[in-house]
Amino acid sequence: MSDSIKHECGIALVRLLKPLEYYIAKYGTPLYGLNKMYLLMEKQHNRGQDGAGVANIKFDMEPGNRYISRLRSNSNKPIPDIFDKINGYFAEVYKQHPDRLKDVNWLKQNVPFTGELTLGHLRYGTYGKNSIENCHPFLRQNNWMTKNLVLAGNFNLTNVDELFNHLLELGQHPKEKADTVTVLEKIGHFLDKENERLFKEFKNKKMSNEVISIMIGKNLDIKEILARSTKKFDGGYVIAGLLGHGDSFVMRDPNGIRPAHWYADEEVVVVASERPAIQTAFNVKYEDVKEITPGSALIIKRDGKYGEQQVLEQKEKTSCSFERIYFSRGSDKDIYEERKNLGKLLADQVLEAVNYDFDNTVFSFVPNTAEVCFYGMVKGMDNYLRAEIKKTLTGLGNTITAEEIDNLLTKRVRIEKVAIKDAKLRTFITDDTHRDDLVTHVYDVTYGSVRPTDTLVIIDDSIVRGTTLKKSIFRMLDRLNPKKIIVVSSAPQIRYPDCYGIDMAKLGDFIAFQSAIALLKDTKQEAVINDVYKLCKDQQDLPSEQLENHVKKIYAPFTDEQISVKMAELLRPSDIKAETQMIFQTIDNLHKAIPGHTGDWYFSGNFPTPGGNKVVNTSFINFIEGKNQRAY
Repeated sequence: MSDSIKHECGIALVRLLKPLEYYIAKYGTPLYGLNKMYLLMEKQHNRGQDGAGVANIKFDMEPGNRYISRLRSNSNKPIPDIFDKINGYFAEVYKQHPDRLKDVNWLKQNVPFTGELTLGHLRYGTYGKNSIENCHPFLRQNNWMTKNLVLAGNFNLTNVDELFNHLLELGQHPKEKADTVTVLEKIGHFLDKENERLFKEFKNKKMSNEVISIMIGKNLDIKEILARSTKKFDGGYVIAGLLGHGDSFVMRDPNGIRPAHWYADEEVVVVASERPAIQTAFNVKYEDVKEITPGSALIIKRDGKYGEQQVLEQKEKTSCSFERIYFSRGSDKDIYEERKNLGKLLADQVLEAVNYDFDNTVFSFVPNTAEVCFYGMVKGMDNYLRAEIKKTLTGLGNTITAEEIDNLLTKRVRIEKVAIKDAKLRTFITDDTHRDDLVTHVYDVTYGSVRPTDTLVIIDDSIVRGTTLKKSIFRMLDRLNPKKIIVVSSAPQIRYPDCYGIDMAKLGDFIAFQSAIALLKDTKQEAVINDVYKLCKDQQDLPSEQLENHVKKIYAPFTDEQISVKMAELLRPSDIKAETQMIFQTIDNLHKAIPGHTGDWYFSGNFPTPGGNKVVNTSFINFIEGKNQRAY
């Protein structure tokens, strides 16, 4: 309902374990792996909207032949754009030489993307411009096969400056100060070092350079390369890499902040950010798909051997709860139940707010992503209503009349579809005044579904800035002429920036933060703002490990309810008739609903890595100093 939270990047990896002839014979096409990659990416396309990319490596190619293919796109439909081009290569073969589609040797010599190892990426650009050069996978090229590195990931690092300076100390000259380039060059540096170590080892054994090249590929210690590369990384990440000779890996951060799942059988090893994408693409059961252990990497060697190896010490698991609330598709078995529980656990707060008046309350949801939470909230209402009816019937005993029984049994939770998005309407007008009016009409409302005596309860999955709520949704719902509008968020109040993948980096954007600042001014406590600014400035140059989140002091004088009341006041348009109220999930209930994903730093301010505290303090300094920029 509020301005959409920008999505996270997503990855997909497919490693064919059989020769290409096997898939042609069994499935009738050389495109088996590419078709699976297309499915994996389309089933995760909600994760990234700015671009996409695919890279492919062919095994056993003779020198002088290209063995790495890559396509990237930043079009408005990047996945179809890429796969239309890839399919075009094969369509041309079918048109000119249809018999060649079963000739593996000819295909590998003449057609791109006919390799055994494929990496796909869906990009949301939380850093850098939306240019083709910013789309993953990235490629670090070299004439030695074992030094070629293709890299893609879902990550944000909080200490890019530190890591960049370390690259300078190593003698490098990076082309850009961005976490993607930094990760590529860090891993690339230690990949080079491992190549050099093995070269010297085998050279001392009097092997020829040609043999040494093969032996390096067989003996590269991927675990050690990753351990040396990532030991100073601060942030949330899943990093996927392909080496030119055929090794590959997917590594997850020690706190398990970013998600990664994998599946393997005798034909493939596959990795994706989301479990349901694998289940759908390969038609496998929930329990067949594993989660990569935090701090570990799934390493797939060129000879087909694979397994998880611990790279860094596993820390307290604080997997991102926003994955479950918002990003991942609700078709995952666990996520579906978790989202229903988020709604169910809100029922008591909502019932209290409407004074348990089922006859004069209508429940609905906006947008569609909140639908599952809505089902859970209605279930919670039904449970309460059933218990009340049972208690009433038990208390009345044999004295109840037929009319009273009928009245009790017909009591229902009133649910309506009050808002329907008009997909044809585009808000192309740039003039703010007229554009705001157009935005208000993006949704059609169901007239007659609400009475003037009704309270309208609308559930949303999360509220960040509240801009759309103020400029559009409240006005749109007010057209239904309710007495009161209550907006319910299945997520707690978003109070702090995220620095591990979600594009929520500026404190001043958050309506919860704006409300706390307004309350401090209303209650003559501006000194708190100045004190926090001084604390943040005084510790600005300290190592991240010594910092604490001083921004918590901004919220400390007030209850959650006081901040919610202020938010409703700030977001209510002056020209609507209905009263407004806002209700938010509690952090305790968040953890009850999503026990396996305890990462809640955007709500609680409890950052899982030291760099998080540095980011939030820097973000506050930027707010006070009027700097409209990211804090990392």
